[in-house]
Amino acid sequence: MAELNVQHVDKIYDNNVQAVFDFNLDVRDGELIVLVGPSGCGKSTTLRMIAGLEDISRGKLLLDGKDITQTPAKDRDMAMVFQSYALYGHMTIYENMAFSLTLRKENPNVIHKKVLAAAEILGLTSQLNKKPSQLSGGQRQRVAMGRSIVRNPKVFLFDEPLSNLDAKLRGATRREILLLHKRLQATMLYVTHDQTEALTLADRIVCMSMGHVQQVGTPLELYDAPANRFVASFIGLPPMNFFPATVREGVLEGKGFRVALNEEEKGILRPYAGKEIDLGVRPEDVIQGDEIAMNVFSNENLGMNTLVHGHLGGGEKVSAKLRGWYDYKNGDNVNVAFARKHFFDKESGAAIGKGAKA
Repeated sequence: MAELNVQHVDKIYDNNVQAVFDFNLDVRDGELIVLVGPSGCGKSTTLRMIAGLEDISRGKLLLDGKDITQTPAKDRDMAMVFQSYALYGHMTIYENMAFSLTLRKENPNVIHKKVLAAAEILGLTSQLNKKPSQLSGGQRQRVAMGRSIVRNPKVFLFDEPLSNLDAKLRGATRREILLLHKRLQATMLYVTHDQTEALTLADRIVCMSMGHVQQVGTPLELYDAPANRFVASFIGLPPMNFFPATVREGVLEGKGFRVALNEEEKGILRPYAGKEIDLGVRPEDVIQGDEIAMNVFSNENLGMNTLVHGHLGGGEKVSAKLRGWYDYKNGDNVNVAFARKHFFDKESGAAIGKGAKA
C-alpha cells in the first residue's frame, strides 16, 4: 500500500489561531495509526490536512517519498470515511459504492466486480439494491467503508466513524474495521476521542492535546509507560488516580497515606528527595493489602470486577478496581496497597523514570 511521512506540520488559521503545532509522524506501510485526544485537540484538523481538505500552513507531507503537500485532495490517492456516512439517499447501496468509479468512467464490468468484492468483504451483498434509509447505522457505515475499498486507495482515513452508533453497534463495527485492516493490509489513519477504540484498534497511537503531540507509541507503551500526566490521565479506564506526595527517606507521604518505596523506586526518586511530586496509580493497581486504609463511599459491581471509590486515610479520593464481586457499603474500611506506581514532575507533568513494580 503506502508509507506516509508528516514532517513539522503546523495549522494556523487566518485569525492567527494555531490548531496544530509541529506535528511529525512516519506511518509505515500497512500500519493502522490512531490519533486520539479530547475534542478540540487538533486530531481531526491533522487528518483533514493529510486528506487535502485543509491547507498545511507549514511543513511537508510525503506519500511514498513524493511531496504531496500542495497536491489537490482528489489526486492524493486517499479515501476518507466520515462520521456522517455522506451517502446519497436517492441512490441504491450499489450505486453509492460505485459512484466514485462511475465518475472516473471506469469500465462497467470492472466497477461491478469491485463493488461485489467489497460488498462480500463487508457482508453487504444482500443489501445492494436497497436505499441508505433502509439500512441501520452500522450498515450505512459499512457502505461508506465499501465506497472507499472499491477505490483501492493507498491510504484510508477515518474521521470518528463510529460516533453516531450506539454502544453495541460501535463495538461490532470496531471489530469489523480491525478485521478489514487485517484482510486488506492497508495503511490506515483513524481519528477518535474514544481511548477504548484507540487501544483496541491501533498498531500505534498518537495522543494529542491542545494541538501538540504528547506521545506516540504502541497501546501498551502509552498504558504502561505514559510520557506525562496528560497521557496517563487520558489512556486507561477508569482513569489513573493522582495524589500529591512528598519524597521522604524510603517513603512517599501524602494526605492520608504513607507508602514504602522499593529499591528501584528509591533510585528513580533520589533527585526529588524532600520535594513534592505527583504519584499516579491505576485503579487496577490499587489492590487489597495492609499498607493504606481506604474509607469507602461508593461501590460499583461490574461483573468480574468491582469499582470501589473511597478516601485514603480520610484524605485523597481514590478508585480501586478489585477483582471479584464485593458489596462494600458507605463507611466501610478496606485495607489496600499500590501494586504499581507512576511518578510525575509536579511542574512539567513529565514522567519520572518508568512505572515501577512492587
